Amino acid sequence: MLRGAGYEVGAVEDGTDALRRLEEWHPDAILLDLALPQLNGRELHQELRANRDTRHIPIVVVSGNDTSDLKPADFAAILQKPVDPGTLIDAITSAIRLRGSALS
Repeated sequence: MLRGAGYEVGAVEDGTDALRRLEEWHPDAILLDLALPQLNGRELHQELRANRDTRHIPIVVVSGNDTSDLKPADFAAILQKPVDPGTLIDAITSAIRLRGSALS
């Protein structure tokens, strides 16, 4: 869906793999599921925010899990599965725009 909208997409299997890949990748935004194996989405979020190289990357959460404990200010968007494709594309586009304006 995101590739069809013109985005370059990288995918990982778990949170630990995400941390390794982010040493090489420099994404404009991260689409994060909370139910990741090994290092879950909440733990990965903490790791990303603690790292000076990744703390500025906007994160869009997409999850079927309860997200009521998440602070909306910590994320570009928090979406519940199933997600409407247009809503997802809009959230990613908005996250990337916000990052761009924050960096200028």
